[in-house]
Amino acid sequence: MKSKGCELALAAVRDLREHRVPTNGEELPDFETDVLSGFVLARASAGLADSTIRNDTNHLELIRDWFGRPLWEMQPADADAYFGKVLRDAKPSTRTGRAAALTVFFQFLELRHKVELHNLTGMVVECPLDEMNRPRASVDPQLRIPPAEDEIEQLFAGWREELVTCRKFGPAARNYAVARLAADVGLRINEARMLDLDDVRWELGRFGKLNVRHGKGSRRRGPKPRLVPLINGADRSLRWFIEDVLGQFDADPTRHGAPLFPSERKNADSSCQRATADVFRRSLAEAATRHLPAWTGKLTPHVLRHFCASQLYLGGMSLFAIQELLGHAWTGTTARYIHVHGSHVEDAWVAGQQRASDRWKGLV
Repeated sequence: MKSKGCELALAAVRDLREHRVPTNGEELPDFETDVLSGFVLARASAGLADSTIRNDTNHLELIRDWFGRPLWEMQPADADAYFGKVLRDAKPSTRTGRAAALTVFFQFLELRHKVELHNLTGMVVECPLDEMNRPRASVDPQLRIPPAEDEIEQLFAGWREELVTCRKFGPAARNYAVARLAADVGLRINEARMLDLDDVRWELGRFGKLNVRHGKGSRRRGPKPRLVPLINGADRSLRWFIEDVLGQFDADPTRHGAPLFPSERKNADSSCQRATADVFRRSLAEAATRHLPAWTGKLTPHVLRHFCASQLYLGGMSLFAIQELLGHAWTGTTARYIHVHGSHVEDAWVAGQQRASDRWKGLV
């Protein structure tokens, strides 16, 4: 038998889908603007890079322009039409990027504004993407086979000679040093450009380490910091840059937050800005055109990262150590960075067969 208290409690339960009319016509547009501003601020507080937040908001604005109404009104049928027809022939990266932005926006709506939206519209926030219509990322990652060791040496040798006669030594040497970090320790370009001078910790380890505070996190989870040891000659090239090149930029090395790789441009307080990622990508492409023409249009900073992983593996470093160096969450990801040249696999197979043969000696 139910008690009277239980009956009263059950009577208070109400269907959240019960419609409620907005108080006036201007309330919803203002609320929509405030929600998007709050979304941007929340993602910034999570530590995401400005470029990531900007990409997400651009995706949302494009979906909103097509939909013509606030995104919280999107239903699965609307998502079916958009991703199944409008983006039918778009690149897989565009489809998955737009879907990811929409998904995280609806997560924000559910966590922060579910009750307010119900009070204004009577709607229950629910993401229109589900297991049936959510765009899938490509299951076949692009194979980035890097140049051979002698080709990379040819690139950097020609680049070094060019530094002697170049018109702007400082920027050219800076771009060279960043490319060397990508080839020597697999540093991403955005990780390098966000380094401060204080992030170089010579007192750590045998060779010194970089405090990479803006490492790329998986699944849009924000920065994933790590310490990167200056192995593979990276300590020598970085010392050269700091001692012989950094002074060319008229930067104050004692200033907190001074960028390790500054731009020639100045901030309002006369401090140096950070060089942009596009500057590093463009300089590498131009250097490849001049000194490694067979790789014109194909050599990118990410290919240098693959080169680094492959060379370290060929030199005997374990897959797990390379995973830690590159900042990967999964060993499987690191394995896709390993590209062996020549007869490395065949030699390993022959050596394995010889070990097996030796174990059976005297038993036959």
